[in-house]
Amino acid sequence: MRFFFLLRGIKRRYISLFSAWPTSLNPPSISIFAIMKYLIVSDIHGSLPALEAVLQQFDAGRYDMLCLMGDILNYGPRNGLPEGLNPQAIVERLNPLADRIVALRGNCDSEVDQMLLDFPLMSDYVLLVDEGKRLFLTHGHIYNEEKLPRCGFEAFFYGHTHLQVLKKDAEGRLICNTGSPTFPKGGNPKTYASYEHGQVTIHLLDGTPLQTLSID
Repeated sequence: MRFFFLLRGIKRRYISLFSAWPTSLNPPSISIFAIMKYLIVSDIHGSLPALEAVLQQFDAGRYDMLCLMGDILNYGPRNGLPEGLNPQAIVERLNPLADRIVALRGNCDSEVDQMLLDFPLMSDYVLLVDEGKRLFLTHGHIYNEEKLPRCGFEAFFYGHTHLQVLKKDAEGRLICNTGSPTFPKGGNPKTYASYEHGQVTIHLLDGTPLQTLSID
């Protein structure tokens, strides 16, 4: 007999259950899985109000991990000044969350930024494996829809263009551009994405879901 427990509050822990199980019987095999919930965002570009809106949803939605896909502190010469530009305040807000952050480098991020941040930033991509599903996260200036990585994945997340996308490609793989909470383009609203149990959702900054798509 095998039991599967899906519990949100238990991460990487094993709990001893059935301690009073009769010794004359074989105890059941128990596997405990935690459903991880990820908030995925790109292109904050130094805007403190944008980050605060994202973090409000991070707390309200009881997310486990915050995935930052680059262009965190700097706004870049091609963009105007963002509302509430305050890179130092962003550092102060993010560093206390360092153990819950997965981050990677965007084209506007630098080694100086890494000196200020308490979590690794300088990788070009992150490959997360959740419930056997491979999630490839990157900024978008190196790998993107036109230049997908050759490694296997079930879902591909990127930013950079500030144009939200949620669809399946010709091979049935999920493709998600999370848009931007600061500089959305193409008439799109400010957005971020979430991932939980094989399902990807693009949200407005107030948490309202815009579009949902499952990997399977």
